[in-house]
Amino acid sequence: MQKFVAEESFWELFPEAAIGIIVVRGMKGARDVPEADVAEIAALLRDANERANAYLTSNVISENEPVKVWRAAYQKFKTKKGARCSIENLLKRVLKGNPVGSITPSVDIYNAISLKYALPVGGEDLDAFVGDFRLGLTAGGDAFLPIGEEEDDPTLPGELCYRDDAGAVCRCFNWRDGQRTALTEDSGNAILVVESLDPARRDDLESALDEFAQLMERYLGAEVVVRTVVDRAHPETVIAE
Repeated sequence: MQKFVAEESFWELFPEAAIGIIVVRGMKGARDVPEADVAEIAALLRDANERANAYLTSNVISENEPVKVWRAAYQKFKTKKGARCSIENLLKRVLKGNPVGSITPSVDIYNAISLKYALPVGGEDLDAFVGDFRLGLTAGGDAFLPIGEEEDDPTLPGELCYRDDAGAVCRCFNWRDGQRTALTEDSGNAILVVESLDPARRDDLESALDEFAQLMERYLGAEVVVRTVVDRAHPETVIAE
């Protein structure tokens, strides 16, 4: 049995957080998604880029509410210099007129959900995990090979990260993914994560999870085997039997 566990060190920092978890199995590979569906997914992403403008009430990225929440959060743990929340990076592109473009169908879907709801979203290859998938503060030294890099960049003491028994999965909470567990064009089973720190946005989180699950079923033929929200009262969930 394999679990996702948000550790007590996480809840001590963010007691009102909620982490949405979806586990899907049997996703189509990128080459198996019909061209018509690829085009529809790309259209969803374009629409989400447009919708994201509603969250950008200031031309200064740090003054926009979804960004302010995460800037404050990143002050609570050790980070790499310049590390920023994933949703800030996406919204910054929209603000600069450089909308988020297509990568693969699965990544496009989670970027569309992230932009539409202004919540951080990530996805990992479930089959690449070693042991439980955990979120918490680390003592540092967890192995981590960033996407697009060739040298290991281990975690820092006191850094908040996602990790498993083989090392870090995502650095600085939701800043940067590693190569080892990244979704690829051939990934069949995935865990999808949507994060919220603001209890007033719980309904947004639930709506994002519902739409996310529907899109994975509709376009990637995936079976949704887990759809849940982890919070302090319910800090873990089974992700694989």
